[in-house]
Amino acid sequence: MTSLWLVLLESLSTFVLGVFVWAVVQHFLNVEIPSALQHSVKFRVIHCLALFVLTLGDILEKLRICSMPRFVQFLHDSLVIKKDSALVVTNMHFGTIPVRLFQPKAVSSKLQRGIIFYHGGGTLFGSLKACCVCSFLLRYCKLPDYHHPALAKDCLNASIYFLKNLESFGVDPSQVVLCGESIGGWAVANVMQILPSIPSLPQIQAQVLIQPLVNFINFQLPSHQQSKNVPFLTRDLMFMCMCKYLAIDLSWKDAMLTGAVIPLDKWKKYRKWLSYDNIPRRFWSQDPQPEFLAPFNETAYLETKHVWSAEISPVLADDKIIAQLPKTFLVSCENDILRDDVLLYKKRLEDQGVPVSWYHVEDGFHGCLMLFDKKCLSFLCSVKVVNAVVSYIKDI
Repeated sequence: MTSLWLVLLESLSTFVLGVFVWAVVQHFLNVEIPSALQHSVKFRVIHCLALFVLTLGDILEKLRICSMPRFVQFLHDSLVIKKDSALVVTNMHFGTIPVRLFQPKAVSSKLQRGIIFYHGGGTLFGSLKACCVCSFLLRYCKLPDYHHPALAKDCLNASIYFLKNLESFGVDPSQVVLCGESIGGWAVANVMQILPSIPSLPQIQAQVLIQPLVNFINFQLPSHQQSKNVPFLTRDLMFMCMCKYLAIDLSWKDAMLTGAVIPLDKWKKYRKWLSYDNIPRRFWSQDPQPEFLAPFNETAYLETKHVWSAEISPVLADDKIIAQLPKTFLVSCENDILRDDVLLYKKRLEDQGVPVSWYHVEDGFHGCLMLFDKKCLSFLCSVKVVNAVVSYIKDI
């Protein structure tokens, strides 16, 4: 019996090692590491480990043992965040939505600023246990059990609950900031289309969007070409997460990438907000590829047409909705496939008179914010992003 267990253990070890070797090989075959990134070896190691976890999850899903998203979330939630002795941390629910409240231990007679933070993770990663960057953190419903619009609804409902009960949390109604990173930034843009229209609620003082996705239509933007193979958000991973969340079959990926799902009349209407021309020339490639729409595929369009809603592509919101948005802080990173989403949204807001502050990190990459407090796994760009966001919020 002992020998049988030894054989099984050896087989399992060999299998796990094989998967890890495969992940490392795939990393070096398919990934591009921009020269501007510091600590490239550390960056490669972290991505190899991430790819290893995703591959194991994919194998478990194919064997029908456990879905890949559930496996990834289990490992992610096992991470332990460091405790801050100056804070009181409370896990609670706003209705059915799990939230984590961070409050200073020091008692103050004055009402405090409130920060609502929607974590990133592409509906796959991210959790209350692994995030520690704010005063009030919301965990939204994720894959594999939930699809659009669950994420946006959770964020909206939890935010409304918080805004209706500010006094009980000791928060000044005139100093509430809505903040989100990656898919959380997308949720901020989505929620802020609705909150100003609810007159009974305190108005949000400012919104902070860190590397948000605001366009799921035009994939020919410069950053989509320049950073499509740059971790931690490659084009393949972005499509896998978003298509799963939006219930779009991945077989339509090529049609979406080439613009075959874009009707000519819609392109003429929205090109002024989505086009390559809205990106400052310094971000263009040395040899820019012109935007070119492949022949229209009506079947593909019908399967993907919901991406044209402002709920999914917030940059398409009507002028009157954009114009009522509060002052905004946008963060972009040079080596990020979503860099140009930030630039599109920046121009969209500025054209409607919304006060916009913008911070660009030349050596940054997607997801660097979540590594800022991870000690040896942190990067200088992670600290830059956190410091920029904190400085902006303190100064408003």
